[in-house]
Amino acid sequence: MKNIFRVLAKLNRVLLPSLTKMRIDPIKASKFQLLLIGWRYYVTKKSLD
Repeated sequence: MKNIFRVLAKLNRVLLPSLTKMRIDPIKASKFQLLLIGWRYYVTKKSLD
């Protein structure tokens, strides 16, 4: 199961935009941007456990 999340984390890095490099403020982020932040956090957390 951990390997699946590691692959997903690598895909996130390649496919999804980096919101920190774009300097997106979490307070002013849209719902979609908040969803991306949450998804990346969830996958990263699961891949490290």
